Amino acid sequence: MATAIKKPLTTAQFKKKVLQHLNFTSSQDDLAQNPTAVLKAVCLTVNEVVYEKLTETNKYHKEHKSRSINYLSLEYLMGRMLSNNLHNLDLFDVAQKAVASLGFEIEDIFEEGHDLALGNGGLGRLAACFLDSLATMDFNAVGYGIHYEHGLFKQQFHQGRQIETPDEWREYGNPWEVCRPEAVQYIPLFGHVESIANNDGSVKKVWHSGQTIKGVPWDVPIVGYNSKTVNVLRLWESRASSHFDWDQFNSGAYQDAHSAQNHAETISKVLYPNDETDAGKELRFIQQYFFCACSIKDIIKRYQEQFGDDWSQFSKQVVIQLNDTHPTIAILELMRTLIDEYDFAWNDAFAMCREIFAYTNHTLLPEALEKWSVALFDRVLPRHLEILFSINEFFLNEEVAKLWPNDHQMRGRLSIIEEGPEKMVRMAHLCVVTSFKVNGVAQIHSDLVKSDLFPEFNQLYPNKLTNVTNGVTPRRWLKACNPELSKLLDSKVKTDWAKNLSSLSTVAKFADDEKFQQEFMSIKHNNKVKLAEEILASTGVVVSPDAIFDVQIKRLHEYKRQHLSFLHILALYRRLLADPDYDMHPRVYIFGAKAAPGYYLAKEIIYAINKVADKINNDDRINGKLKVVFMPNYRVTLAEKIIPAADVSEQISTAGKEASGTGNMKLALNGAVTIGTLDGANVEIAEEVGDDNIFIFGNTVDDIKALAANGYNPYDYYNNDEEIKACLDWLHTDYFTPGKPGELSAIAHSLLDGGDPYRLLADFADYAKANTALDQAYKDKTRWARMAIINTAKMGKFTSDRSIQDYVDNIWKLTPMNSKN
Repeated sequence: MATAIKKPLTTAQFKKKVLQHLNFTSSQDDLAQNPTAVLKAVCLTVNEVVYEKLTETNKYHKEHKSRSINYLSLEYLMGRMLSNNLHNLDLFDVAQKAVASLGFEIEDIFEEGHDLALGNGGLGRLAACFLDSLATMDFNAVGYGIHYEHGLFKQQFHQGRQIETPDEWREYGNPWEVCRPEAVQYIPLFGHVESIANNDGSVKKVWHSGQTIKGVPWDVPIVGYNSKTVNVLRLWESRASSHFDWDQFNSGAYQDAHSAQNHAETISKVLYPNDETDAGKELRFIQQYFFCACSIKDIIKRYQEQFGDDWSQFSKQVVIQLNDTHPTIAILELMRTLIDEYDFAWNDAFAMCREIFAYTNHTLLPEALEKWSVALFDRVLPRHLEILFSINEFFLNEEVAKLWPNDHQMRGRLSIIEEGPEKMVRMAHLCVVTSFKVNGVAQIHSDLVKSDLFPEFNQLYPNKLTNVTNGVTPRRWLKACNPELSKLLDSKVKTDWAKNLSSLSTVAKFADDEKFQQEFMSIKHNNKVKLAEEILASTGVVVSPDAIFDVQIKRLHEYKRQHLSFLHILALYRRLLADPDYDMHPRVYIFGAKAAPGYYLAKEIIYAINKVADKINNDDRINGKLKVVFMPNYRVTLAEKIIPAADVSEQISTAGKEASGTGNMKLALNGAVTIGTLDGANVEIAEEVGDDNIFIFGNTVDDIKALAANGYNPYDYYNNDEEIKACLDWLHTDYFTPGKPGELSAIAHSLLDGGDPYRLLADFADYAKANTALDQAYKDKTRWARMAIINTAKMGKFTSDRSIQDYVDNIWKLTPMNSKN
């Protein structure tokens, strides 16, 4: 492990540098009128330290020829970076004092910053945690992604409905990023493939592209915590290879003069363009290829700067991790590059790819396993399609046929090409066939990948499929976002728990200590007061910090079952209307989620929650015992405010559907008690905290399978459970939407006529029972304090540092920077 790092700047030096930068960033003498300029000056001051460390990091790895992990991900949900960087550099106190001497609170300066809008949900947040851990643990790593102009979208609500507006996260620049024009790449698209006969009888393939896109790299430094390392996240921005047509402009065709530029820039404009149209599908496909091709070229360029044309060390120096199927085309691009540009024999190129690529599977949902049409491949990437067919032919004839000779059904099941009315490319199959390791992200998920998703592949490649349980960085998700709790933990834990999270287990011995319980719960209450203020400012809803803060924050999707919470809220509301003295502790349900723009039912769930919230929050008959809040524009910065204040963590996905989850880890780490199914990482959290400190309910994976085998009929639950029937019938009335009966019917239709695909009704009664038990536990303040403390103390396993060490030991085989050098 690295030794403690000396503070690079004193408070006086930090302030002096901030003032120097303000000379260039502010035109106003009165700093109080320009906190944005102060933010930029503080960031520039921090960057002086960061980029010096980055230079030293690069120098070390070049001298020592360090093996590198190249992490390819379509998402990086980074959040704001100033607070995290200050903590990681041990400059937080220095900056706080320096900024205070200028008349500002450091928290107010943080609020001037923007989240780096480079992701959507858990996939991107996990990638951000992994980059943090790789730098903290002194490993040589580069993250590769897309430099989105708008990210996903900024979410607003209009009369309860989600409205999507552009997220202008870098409208006035981003102080952390640096453009690297020396590393620009040119990416071909479309065109045709020519076969040229060589003198020896072999055939050389030449791809004549129809269009070229320029990839411009922007580097964002990733600062390790108390380490010597600063790594880089390299993000690719798309531009036209020729920006401007002077002839068209001079002839008066002003818009056409910009057409090539506008078309090229569309590629990196938005995260996940809507692919319901053919044009949208093509754009998303090109987007994935663009960033993969830029990254492969960059990886090769970095390698050749050290090793020239000697390819013998390439697989020893380079490992590429594919974060889900989005970067799969990187496999075909490396194959194409090796064969077409460096004259590799096909077998040698494929063998090398199989030594370099590893793949992380994040889902068991069939619809989330990407497929692209062969026709789209043929139009956009004709050479890659040829290589794809050759890989599939080799795989079926040389590997599948040996284990299952003459088994045409097995060939069809395993083929990378899915036959049907429209031939499709199964990207996950290509990943499994080519990668040397495939991992799931929680033990139950990885077991299901082997038994349910890829059982034949597991039989074919018995040592390829493995598990790496996800984790979160405690630097951002406790030390930075929950400073009061961090100080309390510092007083009880001798080692640096932010770098050795398992040391938090020491805190468990204070779980029954009355004084510690009071301190712990006082901090929780203070965080709830702050969140109540944020809720009031964002939604206008007044909530009591004395209520249970019940939190469900995650992407809006049916399998995550926000509508199970919604149905239970309706049930509680009915009980309170029937008996205003109904025995329940006041509870505030807090939702945060974005629905994909084209996901109809997800948007209807948001609408229903908001309309029911309007009714409940303004109903004096229930004496404030129940409140419902849907926080707009859920993002990392908002999560950092919600998570420290949460009493209850809702992790209620259908068993077998959630790969892992990381929100469950963040919430438990901050002292929230989980109510959840035996799904994803909930299983391992339950093992760590113990059955007495978590509320597990619902059908297991095997139970869900049995329901399907026996012929699941949601009407059985509707007809036999009076509460379910009353709540669903309520949605057909105009009680929550006066004058508009049936406006909330979509949820009821999906659960009944739609077959209840995620078995919500089958779990409702047990969920309601678990909530009653939770309510009773909360009323026992001593018991609840103990549960909350145990959850924080037992989260040591769920640090992303442990996840990265698992990757390093079992997959990547990296060596950390020697702290003595």
